[in-house]
Amino acid sequence: MTTVVPPAAALPLAFAPRLIDWQRRAGRHGLPWQGTRDPYRVWLSEIMLQQTQVSTVLAYFPRFLARFPDVKTLAEGAPDEVMALWSGLGYYSRARNLHRCAQQVMTAHGGAFPRTAEALQTLPGIGASTAAAIAAFCHGERISILDGNVRRVLARLLAFEGDLSQAAPQRELWGLAQALLPSAPTADDMTAYTQGLMDLGATLCHRSRPDCTGCPVQVLCKAHAMGEQTRFPVKTRRLQRRFERWWLLLLRDRHSAGTRFWLERRPAPGIWAGLYCPPVFREEEALRASLPSSLAPRLQALDPVSHALTHRELRLQPMLLDVVDPLAALVDREQDGIWVADAALASHGLPAPVRVLLQQLS
Repeated sequence: MTTVVPPAAALPLAFAPRLIDWQRRAGRHGLPWQGTRDPYRVWLSEIMLQQTQVSTVLAYFPRFLARFPDVKTLAEGAPDEVMALWSGLGYYSRARNLHRCAQQVMTAHGGAFPRTAEALQTLPGIGASTAAAIAAFCHGERISILDGNVRRVLARLLAFEGDLSQAAPQRELWGLAQALLPSAPTADDMTAYTQGLMDLGATLCHRSRPDCTGCPVQVLCKAHAMGEQTRFPVKTRRLQRRFERWWLLLLRDRHSAGTRFWLERRPAPGIWAGLYCPPVFREEEALRASLPSSLAPRLQALDPVSHALTHRELRLQPMLLDVVDPLAALVDREQDGIWVADAALASHGLPAPVRVLLQQLS
């Protein structure tokens, strides 16, 4: 990727030293993935933290590590078990790429992650910013991350007028990010600088209400000097969510040994690809037509559930059918599926709203 590097005189060269000093004094230091140069743990945390809050990841990270403590055990793990442990974190392509990446590290790299950001980007699911984070944290490589939070920090620092919904301004800001790096840093400097960028965006330089009074680089920030912090970053193209209504067929089999539900694996590509889910229909009529005519009248409409995704707003309409003869209920089902006991739901990869719904019906 070609980047544009401006003259040093045009940049606030005190930015890196101030940020490093602040991170060491006041940044975050107690997160479970900090204080290590183990690429596996850093990589896992970086993937989990993509578009996911730290508070959410704190619950998943130790559980995942307990089952998959290293890249070898993850590579050898069953895809369904990986998806089950990821269930609820969302953006499930991350979990699929995580598993593929671990397998590629074992087969193509002898079980060791590449040491440079450039080489790391060749692995599944590792983009430029994630690769930079791993290389900086684990090997002290002098390279900057540029995730969403860091884009906001640097766009405000520089009053960057480029439209970050377009590729060319993104490349320009990337060049500026590299030019702002500390000069001749030690590995510990790169750890503090990289973590400082993350901490500043997460704890002070918020999207709508930045806490400028506590910011260590306030005196260098051009947006603050202009009094226009919230105007940056500039993005003219806003995300448009599409509304969709899904009808879910909940086949529940209650018997002496307990309760179980009929689940089918979602196709790829698409929403919830690879996860287990009740049969999905786009219209109520199609759902009813999928059942023997004698069973359709026994359907019970439950309260609808709203679920927001990055690009879609889903309105889930659950339709419950308690089956007496499981084979009769499935006579017209074309897709393969499985009956899953309520006690075994946790061991299957389920979308978060589906998991909650089924647990309520157990």
